[in-house]
Amino acid sequence: MLCERTALCEAVGAMVPVLQQQAAADDAAGDFPGDSFHRLRQLGLLRAPLPETLGGLGLGDGATGAAALLRLLALLGEASLPVARLYEAHVNALQLICRYGNESLIRRCAADAVAGALFALWVTDPPEGALTMHSEGDGYGLVGAKAFCSGAGTATRALVTAATPGGTQMLIISVDPGTRVLPSPIKLSGMRAATTGSMDLTGIHVPADALLGETGDYLREPVFSAGAWRSAAAALGGLKALVALHRDEIRRRGRAQDPHQQARFGALLIAYETARLWMDQAALRGCLEDDSAAAIVAYVNLARLAVESACLDAMRLSQRSLGLGAFIAGHPAERICRDLATYLRQPAPDETLVKAASHYFHAPLPGPASATAA
Repeated sequence: MLCERTALCEAVGAMVPVLQQQAAADDAAGDFPGDSFHRLRQLGLLRAPLPETLGGLGLGDGATGAAALLRLLALLGEASLPVARLYEAHVNALQLICRYGNESLIRRCAADAVAGALFALWVTDPPEGALTMHSEGDGYGLVGAKAFCSGAGTATRALVTAATPGGTQMLIISVDPGTRVLPSPIKLSGMRAATTGSMDLTGIHVPADALLGETGDYLREPVFSAGAWRSAAAALGGLKALVALHRDEIRRRGRAQDPHQQARFGALLIAYETARLWMDQAALRGCLEDDSAAAIVAYVNLARLAVESACLDAMRLSQRSLGLGAFIAGHPAERICRDLATYLRQPAPDETLVKAASHYFHAPLPGPASATAA
C-alpha cells in the first residue's frame, strides 16, 4: 500500500508542469479543468481516497495515509488551485460517506468513484433559504437550491445538506452533467476553473438509503472543523508555486544579487517553511484523531490560519518584488495570487483564532503529534 501511495504521488508530481500549463488555459476560458481531471482519473486519483477493501489506496488512513494525502493535495495546489479545491471536496465527500454511510450506500458510492465519478460537496444555502426535504413515496423529495457549488454542471455525484425539523441531514444525489445550474450574477475573480455556481435541486428524488448518517452528523466534531487541514494543504501547494515562480522570475531578471530582493525572498522562504511544518502536524492530527476533539480542532484551526498568514505575506512580498508584472493578466503570478486570495476566504477566521487561543490558555502548548499509527 505504501509503495502504491508513493507511486501515485510521484506520478502526480511528474504531471505538475502539464497541469500548470492547462491551469492557465482553464482560467482564461473559465472552464472546468476537464483535461486535467481526465489525466488524474487515468492515474486512479478519484478512487484513491477509498479504503483498500473498496478499491482505493486509503488516503488519509493512518500516519502514512495522512502524509500521502497531504503530499497529493499540495501537489495539486501547486499545479492548479481549482483542481486541488475540486479534488479536496471529492476526498471530503468520500471520507464522510465511508464514516457515516450504510453498507449499501458506501459500496454504491465506492463503485461510482472507482468508475471515475467526481463527487462534489454542496453544503452552502442561498440567502433565500435552506434546501429542504420532505417524504415522497419510498424516499424523499428536495425543494430549494445550493449556492457556491464548485463543479456545478460537471460533478455527477454530490453530498448535500438539507434542513429537517430534527436538524441538518446529509444525503447523496446524482446529477446529470450540464443540468440544474442556475444563472448567477456573481462571478468570482479567482478560482474560475472551479466553475462555482448555484444548483437548483428542486424535484430531485432521494431514495431512503441515500441518506447519510443521522441529523447533526455533518457538524459533528472533530471531523467538521479538523477537515480544514485539507483545504490548507491545497493552499500550501499554491504558496509553493508562488515562491518558486518568484525565485525563477527574479533570477531571469538578473536581480538575484540585489540585497532587497534577497531579503524579500528570505522572508518568502520563512513563510513557506513555517506553513509546511504546521501542515505536517495538522495532517497527522486531523487524520489520526488520537487526541480530544477540542485539541484536534484547536491545532488544525491554528494551522489553517498559519497557512493563510503565510500566503497573504507571500502575495505581498512577491507583488512588491515583481512589480506591475505580477498584475498583468495572463502572468502566472497574477493568476496564482488571484486564486489564492479567493481560496483563502474560508469562514470565520477571527472566531477560529479566538477559539483556538482560548483552548491553549487551559491546555498544554502545541507539540509534535504521534505518528506511530500505520
